[in-house]
Amino acid sequence: MKVGDKAPDIKLRTDSGEEFKLSSLKGQRVVLYFYPRADTPGCTVEACEFRDDIKKFAKKDTAVVGVSPDKPAAQAKFKDKYDLPFTLLADEEKTAAEAYGVWKEKNMYGKKVMGIERSTFIIGADGKIEKIYGKVKAKGHAAEVLAEL
Repeated sequence: MKVGDKAPDIKLRTDSGEEFKLSSLKGQRVVLYFYPRADTPGCTVEACEFRDDIKKFAKKDTAVVGVSPDKPAAQAKFKDKYDLPFTLLADEEKTAAEAYGVWKEKNMYGKKVMGIERSTFIIGADGKIEKIYGKVKAKGHAAEVLAEL
């Protein structure tokens, strides 16, 4: 996947269990960010930074959507615990992660495991990818994305 490609239209359940299609946000920019696991230290830092800047994203007519392989109930708990004002998607089958190329082999304590590579995609109002951030460092990432918009 590269800048200029049409963003894959994903269909997943939200933190509230409803069905969500990425194409429903066509006409506005979307920050689609993938994170490994709800309510873990790095993922919490990243989500809370997006939360703290959500009004700035809204002023730029940009929706923020988080995706992880967690179940909808885990996403709901994470959202409630940190008062996250944006949609979290449950990618239990890793279909979205695979479509965006972020389901990768990782090295955990010397062991090879499959997991989400923390990544963010800025998708334009036209549905095309404008920017890709791979191997994201959680701290300061929301501000980095905001500066790009």
